[in-house]
Amino acid sequence: MKRPPAGSIPEAPGSYQFKDAAGRVIYVGKAKSLRSRLSNYFQNPINLHPRTAQMVATAETVEWMQVRNDVEALMLEFNLIKEHRPRFNVRLVDDKSYPFLALTVSDEWPRARVMRGAKRKDTKYFGPYAHAYAIRETLDQLLRTFPIRTCTDAKLGRHQKLGKPCLLFHIEKCSGPCVGEVTPSDYQKMVTDLTQFLEGDTEPVIERLELEMREAAEELEFEKAARLRDRIGTVRKAVERQQMVAERSEDIDVIGIAEDELEALVFVFFVRKGRVVGRQSFVLDKVERLESAELIDKVLEGLYDEEPIQGMPKAVLVPAECSDAVLYQDWLTLLRGSNVEIRVPQRGEKRELLATVTQNAEEEFTRHRLRRASDHNARAKALNELQAWLGLPDAPLRIECFDMSHLQGSDYVGSMVVVEDGMAARREYRRFKIKTVGQNDDFAAMGEVLTRRLQGYVADRQKPIAERGKFQYPPQLLVVDGGKGQLSVAVRVLDELGLTDEIPVCSLAKQFEEVYLPHRSDPVRIPRQSEALYLLQRIRDESHRFAISYHRQLRNKRMTKSVLDDIPGLGPTRKKRLINELGGVKNVRRASLETLNDLTWLPDNVAQAVFAKTHGFGEARRAAPPMAAGGDGRITEFDTDGDDLD
Repeated sequence: MKRPPAGSIPEAPGSYQFKDAAGRVIYVGKAKSLRSRLSNYFQNPINLHPRTAQMVATAETVEWMQVRNDVEALMLEFNLIKEHRPRFNVRLVDDKSYPFLALTVSDEWPRARVMRGAKRKDTKYFGPYAHAYAIRETLDQLLRTFPIRTCTDAKLGRHQKLGKPCLLFHIEKCSGPCVGEVTPSDYQKMVTDLTQFLEGDTEPVIERLELEMREAAEELEFEKAARLRDRIGTVRKAVERQQMVAERSEDIDVIGIAEDELEALVFVFFVRKGRVVGRQSFVLDKVERLESAELIDKVLEGLYDEEPIQGMPKAVLVPAECSDAVLYQDWLTLLRGSNVEIRVPQRGEKRELLATVTQNAEEEFTRHRLRRASDHNARAKALNELQAWLGLPDAPLRIECFDMSHLQGSDYVGSMVVVEDGMAARREYRRFKIKTVGQNDDFAAMGEVLTRRLQGYVADRQKPIAERGKFQYPPQLLVVDGGKGQLSVAVRVLDELGLTDEIPVCSLAKQFEEVYLPHRSDPVRIPRQSEALYLLQRIRDESHRFAISYHRQLRNKRMTKSVLDDIPGLGPTRKKRLINELGGVKNVRRASLETLNDLTWLPDNVAQAVFAKTHGFGEARRAAPPMAAGGDGRITEFDTDGDDLD
C-alpha cells in the first residue's frame, strides 16, 4: 500500500479505515491524532505485530473521517465496525442465545414468558439468565404472588369466548383476566409489582404482603392470611436466587476477563440494587495485538454499544485500567444521562466480587477452548482438503451454494447460502423468487438465479465503493446442488459473464455424494470420512433447508390468503373491524351490498370493492381445477433433484 503524504493527514481526532483491492473495509480504528496514529502503520513490517503487518500488506488504500472530539471518534468507530464488520478488527463472538424473562407490557393483559433471540420494542426484558430451567423455576414461584397470564394470545381469546378459565386459574397461578376475575387496574398493579421485584427492589413487595397478611389475620380471614403467608415464602425463595453481592443502593456491572494470545472471554455480573439480576459471557476474537488497557477498551465498546436490558449502571468494575478513563467515562455518562464511574477495585468486598466474576470467566474460558479447539482445527483442515481435492488456487474462504425448491412448478424459489472461513455467514444469505421460468424446469431456474447473482457482482464492481450492493464480493468456490446438468448450467453462466477464470465451480450429487468439476467426465470422490466432504454436505443441506423454508413461506402465504386481502382501501384496521362487526369472513361474503353500504365508517367505493371481490371469489374458486396430488391424495413437494421432501 502506498503511504499517503503526511501533510494530507490531519492532526485532529477521527476514525480511519483500511480497504483492500476490492474496496472492502478490512480494518477500522480511531485516534486522537490521525496523523500520529496512521504513521505507526507505515514502518518496517518487522517491527509490527504479525497480524497488523498482514493487515497493512492486504490493504490497498486508507481513508479517514475527521470529527470534533474523542467521544465522537469513538462513536464513529462503533458505527463503522457495525456497518462493515472488518475482518481485522477485534470481533465480539457470542454464539449463545441467552434466555430472558419478558413482559409484553404493550398488551391489554401483559403476559410473562421466557424469550430468546431478537428483542422487541414493546416488551420489557429481565436477565439474561445462564439457564432456562432456572428462570422457569423462578417464574413458577413468582406466579403464586403475581398471578399474571402466561398463555398465548390465541389461548386467551379462546377462553374469553368459552367464558371459562384454564387450569392455571384454578391452581392460583393466573388471576383469570380471560373471564373478568380481575380488573384492569388490579392486573396492572400486579404487573408493576412484578417489574419492581425483577428489577431488584424486593423489600417493598415483601413488606406489602406481610402487611396484608397481618390485616387479614386481624379481620379473622385466616384462609386469606394463610395464602399470603405461602406467597411470602415463595417470594423469599425467589429472592434467594438473586444473589445479594453489594449494598442495596448500588447499580454496578462487574467485568471479569480470562484470555490467551488469540481470544478473551468476558464474563459480566449485572448488579442492580445490590442483587445479581443477570449474567452474560461473550468472546473477543483478538485479530490484532492488544495490551491490557486496549483489551478493556474493546470490552467496554462491545458491551455498551447498545444499552443493556438492565439499563446503564452507576459504576463499572474492571480488572485493569482502560487506555483513556476520562474518554470512556464521558461516553458512558452520555449514554446514561448521569455520571458513570469506571474503576479497578483494590480491596474489600468489590475486590472479592471481581475475583468471583473473574473465576467464572476462567472456568467458562476453559470450556470454550475445549469446544473451539476441535472445531477450529476441523474447519481449517476442511478448507485445505477442499483446495487439494478440487485443485483450487487458494483455500476457499468464501463458499456459496445454490439450490432450488418448488411444488410441481409453482412457487419456484432459489437459495444462496454463504460460508466464510468454514462457518455459516447468515447475514450474507440470499433468496430468489423465480421470475422467468413458467414450468417445471430446474436447469432454467438455476440459470436465472446464478445469472442474477453474478450479474449483480459484475455490475457492483463497476460502481464506486459506497454504491456497491449485496453482491459485491465474489465466491472463491461456487457450489450447485445436483449433478452434471446443474454444473453445465453454472459453467454456461460463468462463460457468458466472463467469470470462468475468476470463480471456481463444482456440483455435489446426492446419490453417491460425488463432486463434479468442469471439463471432467468422472466425478471427484472425496473420502467419505474427510472434513472436506463433510463441509460440502453441510453447505448443501443448509442451502436445501433455506430454499425449502422460503418455498413453504410463499406457499403458506398463498394458501392462507383471505378473500379480503388486496382490496383497495381495505387496510388491516378496516378489515379487522369489518370482520368483527359482521361476525366473521363467511358473514362478510354473505353480506349484501346494502348491508355493506350501511356501515357508516366504510366508504361506498370500498364497500362496492368488497362486494365485488367476495361475490366473484366463490365462482372463481369453484371453477378452479383441483390441485395435483399423489396417488394417495397427498400433495408432494419436490426439490430440484425430484426427491420427496414431505
